[in-house]
Amino acid sequence: MSFPLLTATAALPAIGAIATAAVPAAQRTVAKWVALFFSLGTLVLAGVVFARFEPGGDRYQLAESRAWIADFGVRYELGVDGIGVALLGLTALLIPFVIVAGWHDADPTPSSQLRSSRGYPNETKPYRWRPTQGFFALILMVEAMVILSFLATDVFLFYILFEAMLIPMYFLIGGFGDRAHAGSDENAAKQRSYAAVKFLLYNLAGGLIMLAAVIGLYVVAGTFSLSEIVEARANGTLEMATGTERWLFLGFFLAFAIKAPLWPLHTWLPNAMGEATAPVAVLITAIVDKVGTFAMLRFCLGLFPEASKWATPVVIALALVSIVYGALLAVGQRDIKRLIAYASISHFGFIILGIFAMTSQGQSGATLYMVNHGISTAVLLLVAGFLITRRGSRLIADYGGVQKVAPVLAGTFLIGGLATLSLPGLAPFVSEFLVLVGTFSAYPVAGIIATSGIVLAAVYVLVLYQRTMTGPVNESVRTMPDLKARELVVAVPLIALLLLLGVFPKPLTEVVNPAVKHTMSDVQKKDPQPEVEAAK
Repeated sequence: MSFPLLTATAALPAIGAIATAAVPAAQRTVAKWVALFFSLGTLVLAGVVFARFEPGGDRYQLAESRAWIADFGVRYELGVDGIGVALLGLTALLIPFVIVAGWHDADPTPSSQLRSSRGYPNETKPYRWRPTQGFFALILMVEAMVILSFLATDVFLFYILFEAMLIPMYFLIGGFGDRAHAGSDENAAKQRSYAAVKFLLYNLAGGLIMLAAVIGLYVVAGTFSLSEIVEARANGTLEMATGTERWLFLGFFLAFAIKAPLWPLHTWLPNAMGEATAPVAVLITAIVDKVGTFAMLRFCLGLFPEASKWATPVVIALALVSIVYGALLAVGQRDIKRLIAYASISHFGFIILGIFAMTSQGQSGATLYMVNHGISTAVLLLVAGFLITRRGSRLIADYGGVQKVAPVLAGTFLIGGLATLSLPGLAPFVSEFLVLVGTFSAYPVAGIIATSGIVLAAVYVLVLYQRTMTGPVNESVRTMPDLKARELVVAVPLIALLLLLGVFPKPLTEVVNPAVKHTMSDVQKKDPQPEVEAAK
């Protein structure tokens, strides 16, 4: 039996989570290094998966299949395609930076130590509450579940992971909130609790609807195996009634649209990102939310091709609303993190637009957008987190003139912002360009409307930079220190990757394009041919 590389890649962060949680309470620094060690090990294994993946080979490679719940036809089936391997690489790459960026975010405060010691008459009693260990263990657990979700080729297995990742995310949002909160500690705790519960309820509601659709799919197909169902649909041995296919599609799509998040199911995201720490906010929008858009490609288009084409006009309309609505609300925000959250809603609109444009350029661009948005948002959010930690405020009005006292911080913040608005030469430009080209070729009006999102992105990014970094130095930031070595370790490699993929995206496009061809074949779509007038 060959070495189960995919299982090992997903299992390593889960083992790391257990090891981190088991570190003694007083050894907080040891817990951090243990978490970082396992995240780097996962990155190495993901690199091996990427190296062994053959773009021109089978659709699902390095496959693993074992019986799991035999009585119900559920199997433990894993396989990786070009889209999955790209997102696997993104996840494994970002987690070490998330850990380093959040190095001190879960250090206990004096008030938490006081609360944890209640009931112990002996003041020398060891400190038993372990927020640091819990924080990093939860991050690694989320990584394990997200990686498995990108690899799962059994629909039921994917559903279990899709739902299970909500639990650690709930505790990361509600239990380890942003300390730079306006108002009292009690008010901050209420806001964190509200954001965590809203995140959980929205996603659980979508997941329950998806569960009904998963059961319905099994009743119709007799199996949970994605590859078997797709093959049966392609060769005509499995036919679904039109109404049945559309209802099943809607059950899957609704859950993915909430996770994505697509307007009008997006309202949980600004609350969750605003109340979470910056590293956890990166975990939400750069990693976890990508499961939703990835699943649209793999499951909605693969399992329900006719229903996907039927729903395309409505989905494109919703994507366009997300693009414009998210960008407009970002322009009007006073909170730095909520601005980035609404900008992400706009960007997810571009991703979904590219998927449902049903062109190879659009879907390739959407997949690249998932990767590039993850990197650019990580840069902007993490540097914003460093800024907020120094000042203790998320409000834009509390800043001004930062570039004069912390030029490196301001410079990295600017690069992250320019990547967010898809400046040519930075990675997001390539993906956004492909999405727009693919959309224009099939839906010219939609392409024109989507272009307005680019203009609005320039407005909210440049206004944010102008109000926080330029102008007279605000007295509250006059003594603000510049980025330190640990923070540069986070920002510099990610910026270098933005530049590299901005001028040389070939390593990703070579992997993604064959997978997109398979998806286009599933929905039986071909790229529109350009209309060329005959020479007179």
